[in-house]
Amino acid sequence: MKKILVVLAMALVLAGATDVYAVGPDSGPGPRGGCGGFGKGASLTEEQRTQFQELRQKFHDETTKMRESIWEKRQELRTLWSDSKADANAILKTERELRDLQDQMRDKAVQMKLEARNMLTPEQLAEFGKFGDPGSGRSQGKGQGKGRGCGGCY
Repeated sequence: MKKILVVLAMALVLAGATDVYAVGPDSGPGPRGGCGGFGKGASLTEEQRTQFQELRQKFHDETTKMRESIWEKRQELRTLWSDSKADANAILKTERELRDLQDQMRDKAVQMKLEARNMLTPEQLAEFGKFGDPGSGRSQGKGQGKGRGCGGCY
């Protein structure tokens, strides 16, 4: 019975752990970024492409410690879940701390998207509506409806 509970707990932890995403070089708004974002069909100038690349790099640099903290918190949570003597309150507290960090990361991603939005002309913003939220990973496409896509900016 104890083994079954540990296996179930680990499955829950792994399912919850998929909610945080690290930013790679092709994530976010801009050319090739955001899975359905500005790079897909939107007309960007070379200057805008450079600005988007700089914005992505700035976001990546500013969130490095936050992403590391999220990773560490997830590891701590895995350890707690696998410890049969771990206090339920400690698990709940760690879950809350992880959610707070994830929310901070999402806020940073929204700020980056707002900055990216300010770099566009009114015509480009009109185009933006055709391709979905830049970096959200949610856009109409081939297959069985809508999905998370590549996971967005965070």
